[in-house]
Amino acid sequence: MKQIKTLKKEYDDIEIPAELDEIVRQSIRKAAGEKKNRSFVKRYVLSSAAAAALFVGSINASPALANSLVKIPVLGPFVEVLTVQTLTMDEETYQANLETPAISGLENEGLQSALNDKYIEENKELFKQFKEDVGDMEEAGSGHLGIDTGYEVKTDTAQLLSIARYEVITAGSSSVVMQYDTIDKQNNILITLPSLFKDDSYMAVINSYIQDEMKRQMARDGNTVYFSTEEEGLAFSSIQPDQSFYITADHKLVISFDEYEIAPGYMGVVTFEIPSDILSDVLVGDTYIR
Repeated sequence: MKQIKTLKKEYDDIEIPAELDEIVRQSIRKAAGEKKNRSFVKRYVLSSAAAAALFVGSINASPALANSLVKIPVLGPFVEVLTVQTLTMDEETYQANLETPAISGLENEGLQSALNDKYIEENKELFKQFKEDVGDMEEAGSGHLGIDTGYEVKTDTAQLLSIARYEVITAGSSSVVMQYDTIDKQNNILITLPSLFKDDSYMAVINSYIQDEMKRQMARDGNTVYFSTEEEGLAFSSIQPDQSFYITADHKLVISFDEYEIAPGYMGVVTFEIPSDILSDVLVGDTYIR
C-alpha cells in the first residue's frame, strides 16, 4: 500500500506553472476594479492562447470508450461532469471500483484536457498498482485488499465548479484521501490556494484559526480529538501551499485534511470553513472569497 500512496503523491505533485497564480491574481484585481467603478463585475476572459499555453495534455480515449460516457449532473448551462471510465475487480477478498470523472464544456480546452488526462492516468496507475499488490498477496498466500475512487461536485454556480475526488483504500482498516479542483468557469482558470492571497501571510492567519477551532471543538465535545504531543500540545502546526481546499457556493474557503492526517481515523476527513472576515486583509480581492 505504500506504493499506492507514493504513486498518489507523484500525481498530486504534478507541477502547476508559477505564472498561473499571477494570472488568477490579475483576474481578481480586474474584477475588483470593475466592481468598484461600475458597481458590478463584468465578465472578463483570459486570452485562450495564453491560458492554453499553461496546460497541455489530452484524453487518449477510444471511440468505443467515448461513446460510453455516462452523463451526470449538469453544472451550469455549458459545463458538465462525465464518468469517462470505470475500472473494477470483484473477487472474494479483492475488490476495486475506480470511477473516473471528466469535465466537458470549458472554453479553455487546454485546461480541460490537462485535468481530464490527469484523472484518467491517475486511476489507470492506481488500478495497475492494485493488481500488482493483489499478485504479491496471492504469491504470499492470499490477503484482503480493496480500493474505491469516485467524485462529487461540491460547488456548482455560474462562476465556480469545485470537484472533490476521493480514494478509499481498505486493508484491514480503511483510509480516505481527498483531492479538490476549483475552477473559475467564466474565466476558464484553475484556482490555486496561494493565488487567492496577496502573499504567504495568509498561512499564519489560517493556522491560528484552525488551532483555535480545534481547541474549541475538543472543549465542546469529548469525542472530538486531534493529534497532540505532550510537549507542544496540538500536533498540527501549519497548512501547506498545496493544501487541499475548495470554495463553497456562498464564497467561503474550506480547508480539508485527509483521514489520519491531523486526527484519529474515526474522525474521518476533517474540514474547516474559514471565516471570510479574518481573511479580508490578506485576500487579493473578493471575487472568490467574501
